[in-house]
Parts: sequence; C-alpha cells; structure tokens
Amino acid sequence: MLARLAVMVMFLLLARAAAADQTDPQLDGLFMRLRDAANANDAGAVEAEIWRIWGEATDRDAQALYKRGVAAMAAGDARTAGAAFDLLVQLQPRFAEAWNKRATLRYLIGDDEGSIADIRQTLALEPRHFGALSGLALILERQDRPGDAARSLKAALVIDPFLQGGRDRLHVLEMRAAGDPT
Repeated sequence: MLARLAVMVMFLLLARAAAADQTDPQLDGLFMRLRDAANANDAGAVEAEIWRIWGEATDRDAQALYKRGVAAMAAGDARTAGAAFDLLVQLQPRFAEAWNKRATLRYLIGDDEGSIADIRQTLALEPRHFGALSGLALILERQDRPGDAARSLKAALVIDPFLQGGRDRLHVLEMRAAGDPT
C-alpha cells in the first residue's frame, strides 16, 4: 500500500514537472536569481528559463495550440495567431502566457485597448510578468503617456533589473514625462 502511494505521488510530481506555466514552484527561486543577477549575461540565462517555464501549457493540446499561435505570430499571420490565442484563453483561462501572447499580438495589430485588457489578465495571474509590464509601457508610450509608461517600465525593472534596453528606455520616458521631447 505504501509503495503504491509512493508510485502515485511520483507520477503526480512527474506530471506536474511536464506541465509548468506561471504556477511552477521553480519560478520563485528563478525570480530571486533574476533580481540578484550580477550582470546581463547571468540575468539573460535566468530570463530564458523563466520564459521557457511560462510557455509550458498544462496539457498537450493547449501546448500545441500555444505553439501554433506563436509560430503564426512569428510568421506575421495575425488571423491564425489570433484564433489560436482566442481559443487558448478560453480553454486555459489560468494560463498567463496565453494572455500575454494575445496581448502582444493585439499590440502588433494596433489594438491597444485589447492588449491592455490582456496584460491586466496576465498580471492578475502572474504579477511578476516583466514582459507584460514592459509591453504595457510600450502601449502607454505609443499613447503619448510617458509618465505612465515610465511607471510600468520601472515596475518591470524592479523584477528584472537587466531587462534589455530597459534602463535606456526608462531614461527617455522620464525625460519626456518631465517635458523634454528627446
């Protein structure tokens, strides 16, 4: 009986390891390492691992749909990507990266309000999503709201101090918010 229970527990742990997403317990340690990284190279490796985990859906069908959407978006096929991400957020409403990818697509096609709504959902599920915060800063900057954009980018930089281009972007946004049109 005890051996059978041990096998069941091991099976559940392995199943959980195969399906990660923003609930993966490894993320807490990775975010500490990201915050404390000594340089951009170290941070980049941690970022990549975080993105890998975020992109793991909780089942094979959802993972296939996610990959289809990402591939379509990379190929510039907004219609296919949109259909994949729309279905994915319906089927897996707690999968933060599905919302974030749809937010990215919506940003790319100029649907700022839709993108902001998806970013809010992403952040509700994964408040440490530095990519969503950085994306929100891009939208707010496009809407000529440099002060709001700077605040969003600052929040991303608290989580990921080595966010690529983040410090330079923040400086420009802060200058614009202070009235310098740089």
